[in-house]
Amino acid sequence: MAGPDRGVKDRGERTDVEDHKIVQRNIALQREWYGEPLGDRVRRLVVAFDVSQAYLAEVLGISAPMLSQVMSGRRAKIGNPVVLARMIMLERKCLIPEVAAGHKDAMMAALEDVKDARPTVGRDNIPVADDRVAMAALRELAEDEDLIEAAKRLDEDFPAIADLLRRAGTLEAR
Repeated sequence: MAGPDRGVKDRGERTDVEDHKIVQRNIALQREWYGEPLGDRVRRLVVAFDVSQAYLAEVLGISAPMLSQVMSGRRAKIGNPVVLARMIMLERKCLIPEVAAGHKDAMMAALEDVKDARPTVGRDNIPVADDRVAMAALRELAEDEDLIEAAKRLDEDFPAIADLLRRAGTLEAR
């Protein structure tokens, strides 16, 4: 009787090891595709907006179980580009000063805006929040010269961020 029981246990252990390898591979892919594990991004949004994971899933337009699988690494990617677009929009809404300060009305308005959004996602575009909001937040954090200097430093590796910093630091952006 010890023989069959032992065989079942070995298969179970192999499955756990294989599952762990799959999760680690998926998390590595998320880092490559999204810049960091999606679980980290989602947890930041849950904290920033003081909402449940289930409500965040509703805002993003994904089922709570699917969001959980993506967060844990049991799934590597968000298959629906509109869901990813909404996540990016919500991350950018965190830059709104009232949202960053934790004002409930502003946080709820941001969540509702994203929930109601119907972003179009194509090969050449990613949904963008109003750049003016991001630039205003950046100008509150740093002087014009510092923003322009930061843009120069980031230009080669992060040209889109450098462009935003440069525009925030110039008089034309005002």
